[in-house]
Amino acid sequence: MLVRRVLPFVVPSRRKSSLIPFTRTLSTEVKATSWPRKVFSGVQPTGALHIGNYLGAVKRWVELQEAGEDVTYCIVDLHSMTIPPDPDTLRHNTLQMTATLLACGIDPNRATLFLQSAVPQHAELSWILGCLTTMARLTHLPQYKEKSANMKEIPLGLYLYPVLQAADIMLYKATHVPVGEDQIQQLQLAQSLARAFNNKYGKTFPLCETLVNAGSRLKSLRDPSKKMSKSDPDPKSCIMLMDPPDVVLQKVKKSVTDFKSEVTFDPEERPGVSNLVTIHSMVSGKSTDELCQEAVGKNTGQYKLAVAEALIEHLRPIRERIEQYSRDGAYLSSVIEEGSERARATAERTIDEVKEKIGVNCFNVGRLRWHVRRENK
Repeated sequence: MLVRRVLPFVVPSRRKSSLIPFTRTLSTEVKATSWPRKVFSGVQPTGALHIGNYLGAVKRWVELQEAGEDVTYCIVDLHSMTIPPDPDTLRHNTLQMTATLLACGIDPNRATLFLQSAVPQHAELSWILGCLTTMARLTHLPQYKEKSANMKEIPLGLYLYPVLQAADIMLYKATHVPVGEDQIQQLQLAQSLARAFNNKYGKTFPLCETLVNAGSRLKSLRDPSKKMSKSDPDPKSCIMLMDPPDVVLQKVKKSVTDFKSEVTFDPEERPGVSNLVTIHSMVSGKSTDELCQEAVGKNTGQYKLAVAEALIEHLRPIRERIEQYSRDGAYLSSVIEEGSERARATAERTIDEVKEKIGVNCFNVGRLRWHVRRENK
């Protein structure tokens, strides 16, 4: 049993908010409700997270954990290799991501937190599922189109990325996957592959449902027509979890709004100001209507100071815990090792079942001999 060394974490108060409800898209066939409810999600170890990653994904992971869900969270290091990374950087980022998830509230005693590459069954199931889909299908997926647009030579891993993503989900027979609104189409491949496998070999996998974090997609602070991304060439476009208070303040003050002075929430007509209201709502727990009402009489410049203050106070304890965890690499490694061991136990059961159904489980010699005798009769 992992020694509990999780630093104190208080889940933000759950005040009523109309901003970011979870919605579900239901399958019309083998619904996930006929299976034990399991939640799965993953994150790439690509360095520090920004507030869009945290508020749109990781904060929701913590809420699902606190609600008593059966949750499995994976640091998907194999997915980060579509563009081969520097080995030392990848190792550092993996530990940094572990520290960040723990600091945000993921509790390894209540959630399975593990490293994808430590469970070889992910790659094994990915190959099996890859034999059930086509190149034509994979080239139509949005992530492939987006990432290959500026490439002269497209690596095979970019085609297979969504198949591995489906394997990640199916290996743990996840019934629910929390995603952003822009990721729904990617999860449809997992549903399609589960359906194809079930039709060919018998009921084996649930058709996962998406838990959509509606309205949580934060926009760039410098160009609110684009989503917030740390790959943006303008460093002022996003706020990192590790940004010190003075940097957070400057980035919020420099955020692009418009020429109107009042504070209103209208994402279509006023995306810049609305983005700030969204951020304020997500860190305060207040609804957008409440915040706009409180801001009556303030101009956008004054409101930016209020947003920065709320954001700084929300991020302060997280940043402090990241720093503390990052100083204890041995503990971070033990968390990953313990979680990966639990994940492997589940993955082995699933892959054994899959192999038995498709006829490649040759290590079960007794079973193989039975088939030989039956065929010789």
